[in-house]
Amino acid sequence: MFKLEQNKTTVKTEIIAGLTTFMTMAYIIALNPNLLTGFGAEGQELWNGVFLATCIASAVGMFVMAFCANKPFAMAPGMGLNSFFAVVVGQIVGLTGMTYLESFQSALVIILIEGVIFIILSLFGIREKIVEAIPLGVRFGIAPAIGLMLLNIGLGSNCGIYAAVNGFAAPFYAMRDFFGALTAGYARDTMGDGFGPMVLAVATMFIGLFVIIYLNHKKVRASVILGMLVASIINWVCQIFIFNTNPFESLKTASWLPPFKDMAATTLFKFNFSGFAQIGWATVITLIITFCIIDMFDTIGTLVGTASRAGMVDEKGNMPNMKEALLADAVGTVAGACTGTSTVTTFIESASGVEAGGRTGLTALTTGIVFLACMFISPIAAIIPSAATSSALIYVGILMLSGLKRVDFEDLTQAAPVALMLIAMPISSSIRHAIGIGLITYTVIKVLIGKAKEVHWLTYILSLLFLVKFFIPM
Repeated sequence: MFKLEQNKTTVKTEIIAGLTTFMTMAYIIALNPNLLTGFGAEGQELWNGVFLATCIASAVGMFVMAFCANKPFAMAPGMGLNSFFAVVVGQIVGLTGMTYLESFQSALVIILIEGVIFIILSLFGIREKIVEAIPLGVRFGIAPAIGLMLLNIGLGSNCGIYAAVNGFAAPFYAMRDFFGALTAGYARDTMGDGFGPMVLAVATMFIGLFVIIYLNHKKVRASVILGMLVASIINWVCQIFIFNTNPFESLKTASWLPPFKDMAATTLFKFNFSGFAQIGWATVITLIITFCIIDMFDTIGTLVGTASRAGMVDEKGNMPNMKEALLADAVGTVAGACTGTSTVTTFIESASGVEAGGRTGLTALTTGIVFLACMFISPIAAIIPSAATSSALIYVGILMLSGLKRVDFEDLTQAAPVALMLIAMPISSSIRHAIGIGLITYTVIKVLIGKAKEVHWLTYILSLLFLVKFFIPM
């Protein structure tokens, strides 16, 4: 079925490659529900629902990748896209006054529409052509800009470090307040009893990050999850022996059966169409376009880049079964919307499985099966400290910055849009706003220097949509 001999591989090699891929991306199982639910702040039921959705939707996407495309690429809710989804949910809360859960279910409609659009575009082979219409510099700058936003989140509220500022809970930023506390005592005076846990959280975060980087340097396949494990153990030990708290208290009453009841109550086919209608069509259109653009670039870039390293491209640099691979991404996204998670996309960590010898869909099938098995470890995933997941978040952000080397900074029509995107994304915490600024900047510069004909008609349309969104209240 998987043409192992033709691809010069074996069952053993493919299974090992699948397990290797899983170990490098398993962090998403705990990190995704944490990001989408404010680390459980929105209720355990929703956390459980997103947890199961992460496992199921990822597995569905990988099964389609395995049987339709016969490629070794793994899939899961995309990093950056999940953060963006959480921000969108928060904005819907402020815009409509609905609860977080109702807003979450409204945002799932956006993901469903995106997935359906991608299925149609993939079936007709249009997705590859759309990519060619987007300015090259903007295309290359999206991932690094998202990387900076992930660094901002990882070093800020994701650490779980909060203090009362003007009566409200506000996040501390590790690079500012942690080191400031060691010199001026600002955080110690402000946080009181919270100072010790803040130091522990930041120390945990940096230790985890350093372990991940060290293990990656030593070519250890599971560097991310091992780094998170080391950080978690240190955090747990300090909680027990220094702060006299039991981080495992919840395990005493935890259920080890998959919490399907919680999923059915919160996320499974829970599309809030009435809430979706309250968002506003201009906002909806820009959100759908933004999700599509980000997912499109992330998926195609990962597929082509990883396939090239594995020697799975032809002499023209084209990957066989590209349409089927993109279809798997689209089906995974629809499965994610139906079960309750953000956009499912191809993971760059698939490269670790390819490097381990994975060449066929059996690798993806193996990874998908292990993801399904993880539905039975929900209580364990829930006790992972947020600071440990911050280590992974920062590491992924650093990796995404590598895309800057593809930007031609000698060409200001590329450099200016990318530079503005890099600063706009972490400051605004809005991926779509940063992309909009990048597209508008590129279009205006090209028109001003007399090269308006070089701008694709679709770029003009996208720039106009973002201008309308920015300056006309709706």
